[in-house]
Amino acid sequence: MPLILDHVSQVYNADTETPVRALDDVSLVLPEGQFIGIIGHTGSGKSTLVQHLNGLMLPTSGNVYYNGRDIADKDFDKKDLRKHVGLVFQYPEHQLFETDVFADVCFGPKNMGLSKKEAELAAFDALRKVDFPTELYYASVFELSGGQKRRAAIAGVLAMKPDFLVLDEPTAGLDPVGRYEILDMVSALHKESGMTIILVSHSMEDVARYVERVIVMDRGKVAYDDTPREVFTHEKELEAMGLGIPESTRIARMLKGKGIDVDPDVLTVNEAADSIFAAVTGRNK
Repeated sequence: MPLILDHVSQVYNADTETPVRALDDVSLVLPEGQFIGIIGHTGSGKSTLVQHLNGLMLPTSGNVYYNGRDIADKDFDKKDLRKHVGLVFQYPEHQLFETDVFADVCFGPKNMGLSKKEAELAAFDALRKVDFPTELYYASVFELSGGQKRRAAIAGVLAMKPDFLVLDEPTAGLDPVGRYEILDMVSALHKESGMTIILVSHSMEDVARYVERVIVMDRGKVAYDDTPREVFTHEKELEAMGLGIPESTRIARMLKGKGIDVDPDVLTVNEAADSIFAAVTGRNK
């Protein structure tokens, strides 16, 4: 079932002289099976938005629906919602608190009511899916590297077998190798399981490389909601929001402006390399 946001607004400090409208009349349909990117400048509302998806926050006005029901209804089971919509925070240490990795990944399934054996099987399966090193299953979570903490946090959510996996800046602070290892793993999960992935990111390159739909947030509103290729045609508008376009796209457009016959709408390094090669060898003719 899709997640539906219907005219959702969120106002902080609503009863004060300085209210802050973090979300402003946001309407979205997030169906099962998509890989969605959410981008926006700091303060654009993207993190506030994803916290509404599993009921961590409820709207000041408007409605969020899952399985055809308003999650704000008094008899709606938010604990059950969080089995289906798993959220991994930007800083994984906020989610890791057990004595060792395996115990931490078991926590969610046990909290769902699974038996000890069922929870352990779910934990083993989740750790395998994120390629977590087997020799560290029983290591302290405080001894892990940044990338290992991300994998452990993602495994803890995957162990509950969600339909939606929401990742809030999952590669923040990682080096380029670690970043692509995490995102390649997430992409493989999406392809293998068909679950919806919602990726909050500040990296235009990552969004261009992995997602099929981009939602651009600006001052609490949805500015664009389209394919990456279409969204990144709005270069000037994105720059006005404090964003940009992928570096590969920028270079291709610079070359196009100098009269070199490259595709100005390439998104990734590979696309740019192919287009430049075709241009210099005359294969675009």
